[in-house]
Amino acid sequence: MAKDKLTPVIKLKSLTKRYGIGDAEQVALDGIDLTINKGEFIAIMGPSGCGKTTLLNILGLLDKPDEGTYHLGSKSVTNISSSRSAKIRNEKIGFVFQSFNLIPRLNVVENVALPLTYTGKSRIKSLEIASKTLEKFYLNEREYYMPHQLSGGQTQRVAIARALVNNPSIILADEPTGNLDSKASHIIMEELAAIHKQGNTIIMVTHNPDMTTYADRIITMIDGQIDSDTKDIKKDIQLKKEEKLDSKTESTKTESITIEKSKKTELKLKTIESEDTKSDKKATSKPKSDKTVLSEPKESDSSVDKTKKSQKNLNETSDKKTNSTGKGQE
Repeated sequence: MAKDKLTPVIKLKSLTKRYGIGDAEQVALDGIDLTINKGEFIAIMGPSGCGKTTLLNILGLLDKPDEGTYHLGSKSVTNISSSRSAKIRNEKIGFVFQSFNLIPRLNVVENVALPLTYTGKSRIKSLEIASKTLEKFYLNEREYYMPHQLSGGQTQRVAIARALVNNPSIILADEPTGNLDSKASHIIMEELAAIHKQGNTIIMVTHNPDMTTYADRIITMIDGQIDSDTKDIKKDIQLKKEEKLDSKTESTKTESITIEKSKKTELKLKTIESEDTKSDKKATSKPKSDKTVLSEPKESDSSVDKTKKSQKNLNETSDKKTNSTGKGQE
Protein backbone atom coordinates (compact mmCIF):
# COMPACT_ATOMS: atom_id res chain seq x y z
CA MET A 1 0.00 0.00 0.00
CA ALA A 2 2.78 2.44 0.89
CA LYS A 3 4.49 1.57 -2.38
CA ASP A 4 1.29 2.27 -4.36
CA LYS A 5 0.89 5.68 -2.75
CA LEU A 6 4.34 6.66 -4.01
CA THR A 7 3.38 5.74 -7.59
CA PRO A 8 2.83 8.87 -9.73
CA VAL A 9 -0.60 8.87 -11.40
CA ILE A 10 -0.22 12.34 -12.89
CA LYS A 11 2.97 14.08 -14.02
CA LEU A 12 3.05 17.53 -15.62
CA LYS A 13 6.17 19.12 -17.08
CA SER A 14 6.35 22.79 -18.16
CA LEU A 15 2.59 22.81 -18.82
CA THR A 16 1.44 26.03 -20.48
CA LYS A 17 -2.01 27.17 -21.61
CA ARG A 18 -2.88 30.45 -23.33
CA TYR A 19 -6.17 32.02 -24.34
CA GLY A 20 -6.68 34.81 -26.87
CA ILE A 21 -4.50 36.14 -29.68
CA GLY A 22 -1.95 38.94 -29.89
CA ASP A 23 -2.47 41.76 -27.43
CA ALA A 24 -5.51 39.96 -26.00
CA GLU A 25 -3.50 36.84 -25.19
CA GLN A 26 -3.76 35.69 -21.60
CA VAL A 27 -1.53 33.05 -20.01
CA ALA A 28 -3.75 30.81 -17.88
CA LEU A 29 -1.01 28.31 -17.00
CA ASP A 30 2.64 29.34 -17.08
CA GLY A 31 5.07 26.39 -17.08
CA ILE A 32 3.46 24.16 -14.42
CA ASP A 33 5.55 21.29 -13.03
CA LEU A 34 3.49 18.93 -10.88
CA THR A 35 3.58 15.29 -9.75
CA ILE A 36 0.57 13.69 -8.06
CA ASN A 37 0.91 10.30 -6.41
CA LYS A 38 -1.68 7.59 -6.01
CA GLY A 39 -3.96 8.01 -3.01
CA GLU A 40 -3.33 11.72 -2.41
CA PHE A 41 -6.08 14.15 -1.44
CA ILE A 42 -5.05 17.49 -2.95
CA ALA A 43 -6.74 20.85 -2.46
CA ILE A 44 -5.92 23.54 -5.03
CA MET A 45 -6.48 27.11 -3.86
CA GLY A 46 -5.94 30.61 -5.22
CA PRO A 47 -7.74 33.78 -6.29
CA SER A 48 -10.17 33.87 -9.21
CA GLY A 49 -8.37 33.79 -12.57
CA CYS A 50 -5.21 32.14 -11.21
CA GLY A 51 -5.65 29.04 -13.43
CA LYS A 52 -7.20 26.51 -11.01
CA THR A 53 -10.13 25.48 -13.21
CA THR A 54 -7.97 25.49 -16.35
CA LEU A 55 -5.56 23.09 -14.65
CA LEU A 56 -8.44 20.84 -13.58
CA ASN A 57 -9.89 20.78 -17.13
CA ILE A 58 -6.52 19.71 -18.57
CA LEU A 59 -6.12 17.04 -15.88
CA GLY A 60 -9.58 15.74 -16.81
CA LEU A 61 -8.73 15.74 -20.54
CA LEU A 62 -11.45 18.31 -21.23
CA ASP A 63 -8.81 20.71 -22.57
CA LYS A 64 -5.31 20.46 -24.05
CA PRO A 65 -2.11 22.38 -23.17
CA ASP A 66 -0.34 24.59 -25.69
CA GLU A 67 3.08 23.56 -24.41
CA GLY A 68 4.57 21.00 -22.06
CA THR A 69 3.72 17.36 -21.37
CA TYR A 70 1.03 15.49 -19.44
CA HIS A 71 1.55 11.86 -18.38
CA LEU A 72 -1.38 9.94 -16.93
CA GLY A 73 0.17 6.92 -15.27
CA SER A 74 3.01 5.84 -17.52
CA LYS A 75 1.44 7.07 -20.77
CA SER A 76 1.55 10.50 -22.38
CA VAL A 77 -1.90 11.98 -22.99
CA THR A 78 -0.69 15.40 -24.15
CA ASN A 79 -1.79 15.19 -27.77
CA ILE A 80 -4.24 12.29 -27.92
CA SER A 81 -7.45 12.43 -29.99
CA SER A 82 -10.80 13.53 -28.59
CA SER A 83 -12.25 10.01 -28.82
CA ARG A 84 -9.24 8.58 -26.98
CA SER A 85 -9.57 11.31 -24.34
CA ALA A 86 -13.26 10.46 -23.86
CA LYS A 87 -12.49 6.77 -23.39
CA ILE A 88 -9.72 7.38 -20.82
CA ARG A 89 -11.86 9.94 -19.04
CA ASN A 90 -14.75 7.51 -18.83
CA GLU A 91 -12.54 4.70 -17.47
CA LYS A 92 -10.22 6.49 -15.05
CA ILE A 93 -11.58 9.92 -14.13
CA GLY A 94 -14.72 10.98 -12.28
CA PHE A 95 -15.97 14.60 -12.24
CA VAL A 96 -17.82 16.47 -9.50
CA PHE A 97 -18.87 19.99 -10.53
CA GLN A 98 -20.06 22.97 -8.51
CA SER A 99 -23.16 23.32 -10.70
CA PHE A 100 -23.93 19.57 -10.35
CA ASN A 101 -24.57 19.25 -14.14
CA LEU A 102 -27.42 16.77 -13.78
CA ILE A 103 -29.68 16.41 -16.82
CA PRO A 104 -33.07 17.88 -15.83
CA ARG A 105 -35.19 15.54 -17.97
CA LEU A 106 -33.63 12.37 -16.45
CA ASN A 107 -34.47 11.04 -13.01
CA VAL A 108 -31.80 10.40 -10.35
CA VAL A 109 -30.95 6.79 -11.21
CA GLU A 110 -30.83 7.59 -14.96
CA ASN A 111 -28.45 10.49 -14.31
CA VAL A 112 -26.12 8.22 -12.33
CA ALA A 113 -26.30 5.47 -14.97
CA LEU A 114 -25.46 7.86 -17.81
CA PRO A 115 -21.63 7.32 -17.81
CA LEU A 116 -22.19 3.55 -18.05
CA THR A 117 -24.00 3.88 -21.35
CA TYR A 118 -20.69 4.90 -22.96
CA THR A 119 -19.07 1.65 -21.88
CA GLY A 120 -21.39 -0.55 -23.91
CA LYS A 121 -23.39 -1.92 -20.94
CA SER A 122 -27.08 -2.58 -21.43
CA ARG A 123 -29.64 -0.14 -20.01
CA ILE A 124 -30.86 -2.65 -17.39
CA LYS A 125 -27.32 -3.47 -16.24
CA SER A 126 -26.41 0.22 -16.08
CA LEU A 127 -29.49 1.00 -13.95
CA GLU A 128 -28.68 -1.88 -11.58
CA ILE A 129 -25.12 -0.61 -11.02
CA ALA A 130 -26.40 2.98 -10.61
CA SER A 131 -28.95 1.82 -8.02
CA LYS A 132 -26.25 0.07 -5.96
CA THR A 133 -24.07 3.17 -6.11
CA LEU A 134 -26.94 5.37 -4.89
CA GLU A 135 -27.51 2.96 -2.02
CA LYS A 136 -23.99 3.72 -0.71
CA PHE A 137 -25.05 7.37 -0.39
CA TYR A 138 -28.42 6.51 1.19
CA LEU A 139 -30.25 7.85 -1.86
CA ASN A 140 -31.93 4.65 -3.04
CA GLU A 141 -35.32 5.96 -1.87
CA ARG A 142 -34.94 8.91 -4.25
CA GLU A 143 -33.97 6.93 -7.34
CA TYR A 144 -37.01 8.11 -9.29
CA TYR A 145 -37.01 11.72 -8.11
CA MET A 146 -36.30 14.40 -10.68
CA PRO A 147 -33.28 16.70 -10.02
CA HIS A 148 -35.52 19.69 -9.18
CA GLN A 149 -37.13 17.66 -6.37
CA LEU A 150 -33.84 17.33 -4.47
CA SER A 151 -32.11 19.63 -2.01
CA GLY A 152 -28.71 21.10 -2.88
CA GLY A 153 -26.87 18.56 -0.72
CA GLN A 154 -28.84 15.64 -2.20
CA THR A 155 -28.17 16.89 -5.73
CA GLN A 156 -24.42 17.06 -5.08
CA ARG A 157 -24.46 13.56 -3.58
CA VAL A 158 -26.13 12.32 -6.76
CA ALA A 159 -23.37 14.05 -8.75
CA ILE A 160 -20.73 12.28 -6.62
CA ALA A 161 -22.50 8.93 -7.13
CA ARG A 162 -22.43 9.58 -10.90
CA ALA A 163 -18.70 10.36 -10.70
CA LEU A 164 -18.04 7.07 -8.91
CA VAL A 165 -20.31 4.76 -10.89
CA ASN A 166 -17.42 3.63 -13.15
CA ASN A 167 -15.04 3.08 -10.21
CA PRO A 168 -12.51 5.68 -11.43
CA SER A 169 -9.12 5.90 -9.73
CA ILE A 170 -9.06 9.73 -9.92
CA ILE A 171 -11.78 12.11 -8.72
CA LEU A 172 -11.69 15.74 -9.92
CA ALA A 173 -13.89 18.08 -7.89
CA ASP A 174 -14.41 21.69 -8.96
CA GLU A 175 -15.79 23.67 -5.98
CA PRO A 176 -17.93 20.69 -4.85
CA THR A 177 -19.37 22.64 -1.90
CA GLY A 178 -19.59 26.06 -3.55
CA ASN A 179 -23.42 26.07 -3.79
CA LEU A 180 -24.09 24.38 -0.44
CA ASP A 181 -24.66 25.53 3.12
CA SER A 182 -22.16 24.61 5.87
CA LYS A 183 -24.06 21.49 7.02
CA ALA A 184 -24.44 20.08 3.50
CA SER A 185 -20.80 21.01 2.76
CA HIS A 186 -19.63 19.03 5.77
CA ILE A 187 -21.61 15.96 4.64
CA ILE A 188 -20.17 16.16 1.11
CA MET A 189 -16.60 16.52 2.41
CA GLU A 190 -17.05 13.59 4.78
CA GLU A 191 -18.17 11.47 1.82
CA LEU A 192 -15.17 12.58 -0.24
CA ALA A 193 -12.90 11.77 2.70
CA ALA A 194 -14.45 8.27 2.89
CA ILE A 195 -13.83 7.80 -0.86
CA HIS A 196 -10.22 8.91 -0.34
CA LYS A 197 -9.75 6.29 2.40
CA GLN A 198 -10.72 3.61 -0.12
CA GLY A 199 -7.60 4.52 -2.14
CA ASN A 200 -8.93 7.02 -4.66
CA THR A 201 -6.84 10.03 -5.68
CA ILE A 202 -8.83 13.24 -5.17
CA ILE A 203 -7.95 16.63 -6.66
CA MET A 204 -10.25 19.38 -5.43
CA VAL A 205 -10.42 23.05 -6.39
CA THR A 206 -11.83 25.22 -3.60
CA HIS A 207 -12.01 28.81 -2.36
CA ASN A 208 -12.98 27.74 1.15
CA PRO A 209 -9.97 27.34 3.52
CA ASP A 210 -12.09 25.17 5.86
CA MET A 211 -12.35 22.51 3.17
CA THR A 212 -8.57 22.14 3.02
CA THR A 213 -8.58 20.40 6.43
CA TYR A 214 -9.72 17.24 4.64
CA ALA A 215 -6.70 17.30 2.29
CA ASP A 216 -3.20 15.99 2.95
CA ARG A 217 -1.63 18.35 0.42
CA ILE A 218 -2.45 21.97 -0.42
CA ILE A 219 -1.36 23.68 -3.65
CA THR A 220 -1.73 27.46 -3.91
CA MET A 221 -1.73 29.07 -7.36
CA ILE A 222 -1.11 32.68 -8.37
CA ASP A 223 -1.01 34.06 -11.95
CA GLY A 224 -0.93 30.64 -13.61
CA GLN A 225 1.93 29.33 -11.48
CA ILE A 226 2.26 27.21 -8.34
CA ASP A 227 3.06 29.59 -5.52
CA SER A 228 3.27 27.00 -2.74
CA ASP A 229 2.94 23.24 -2.40
CA THR A 230 2.51 21.94 1.12
CA LYS A 231 2.78 18.17 1.21
CA ASP A 232 1.71 15.65 3.83
CA ILE A 233 0.23 18.12 6.32
CA LYS A 234 -1.45 15.37 8.34
CA LYS A 235 1.75 13.34 8.40
CA ASP A 236 3.67 16.38 9.64
CA ILE A 237 1.11 16.87 12.42
CA GLN A 238 1.35 13.19 13.32
CA LEU A 239 5.16 13.36 13.34
CA LYS A 240 5.05 16.40 15.62
CA LYS A 241 2.71 14.55 17.97
CA GLU A 242 5.04 11.55 17.96
CA GLU A 243 8.02 13.82 18.64
CA LYS A 244 6.20 15.40 21.57
CA LEU A 245 5.30 11.95 22.85
CA ASP A 246 8.91 10.81 22.51
CA SER A 247 10.16 13.90 24.37
CA LYS A 248 7.61 13.27 27.13
CA THR A 249 8.70 9.63 27.34
CA GLU A 250 12.36 10.70 27.46
CA SER A 251 11.54 13.27 30.14
CA THR A 252 9.70 10.62 32.15
CA LYS A 253 12.68 8.29 31.84
CA THR A 254 15.03 11.07 32.99
CA GLU A 255 12.77 11.83 35.94
CA SER A 256 12.66 8.13 36.85
CA ILE A 257 16.46 7.91 36.73
CA THR A 258 16.76 11.09 38.85
CA ILE A 259 14.25 9.75 41.38
CA GLU A 260 16.09 6.43 41.49
CA LYS A 261 19.40 8.20 42.07
CA SER A 262 17.80 10.32 44.80
CA LYS A 263 16.47 7.21 46.48
CA LYS A 264 19.90 5.58 46.38
CA THR A 265 21.53 8.75 47.78
CA GLU A 266 18.89 8.94 50.50
CA LEU A 267 19.48 5.29 51.37
CA LYS A 268 23.23 5.92 51.61
CA LEU A 269 22.64 8.92 53.88
CA LYS A 270 20.36 6.87 56.09
CA THR A 271 23.02 4.16 56.30
CA ILE A 272 25.66 6.73 57.23
CA GLU A 273 23.35 8.28 59.83
CA SER A 274 22.67 4.84 61.27
CA GLU A 275 26.39 4.12 61.53
CA ASP A 276 26.95 7.55 63.16
CA THR A 277 24.20 6.81 65.68
CA LYS A 278 25.83 3.52 66.59
CA SER A 279 29.16 5.28 67.02
CA ASP A 280 27.52 7.92 69.23
CA LYS A 281 26.01 5.20 71.39
CA LYS A 282 29.41 3.57 71.82
CA ALA A 283 30.94 6.93 72.63
CA THR A 284 28.34 7.67 75.32
CA SER A 285 28.89 4.26 76.94
CA LYS A 286 32.64 4.99 77.64
CA PRO A 287 32.12 7.60 80.45
CA LYS A 288 30.48 4.88 82.56
CA SER A 289 33.81 3.06 82.67
CA ASP A 290 35.48 6.41 83.40
CA LYS A 291 33.21 6.84 86.39
CA THR A 292 34.36 3.50 87.60
CA VAL A 293 37.93 4.57 87.14
CA LEU A 294 37.28 7.87 88.87
CA SER A 295 35.65 6.13 91.80
CA GLU A 296 38.82 4.17 92.40
CA PRO A 297 40.79 7.18 93.65
CA LYS A 298 37.99 7.77 96.14
CA GLU A 299 38.49 4.26 97.41
CA SER A 300 42.27 4.83 97.53
CA ASP A 301 41.73 8.13 99.33
CA SER A 302 39.75 6.39 102.03
CA SER A 303 42.53 3.83 102.29
CA VAL A 304 45.04 6.64 102.72
CA ASP A 305 42.88 8.16 105.42
CA LYS A 306 42.63 4.82 107.14
CA THR A 307 46.41 4.44 106.90
CA LYS A 308 46.92 7.92 108.31
CA LYS A 309 44.52 7.13 111.16
CA SER A 310 46.34 3.88 111.84
CA GLN A 311 49.66 5.72 111.78
CA LYS A 312 48.27 8.35 114.10
CA ASN A 313 47.01 5.72 116.47
CA LEU A 314 50.41 4.06 116.40
CA ASN A 315 52.13 7.38 117.11
CA GLU A 316 49.76 8.07 119.94
CA THR A 317 50.38 4.63 121.36
CA SER A 318 54.10 5.15 120.99
CA ASP A 319 53.91 8.54 122.72
CA LYS A 320 51.92 7.01 125.56
CA LYS A 321 54.51 4.30 125.98
CA THR A 322 57.25 6.88 125.93
CA ASN A 323 55.49 8.99 128.50
CA SER A 324 54.85 6.04 130.73
CA THR A 325 58.48 5.06 130.52
CA GLY A 326 59.65 8.53 131.33
CA LYS A 327 57.46 8.68 134.37
CA GLY A 328 58.78 5.37 135.57
CA GLN A 329 62.36 6.53 135.33
CA GLU A 330 61.67 9.56 137.29
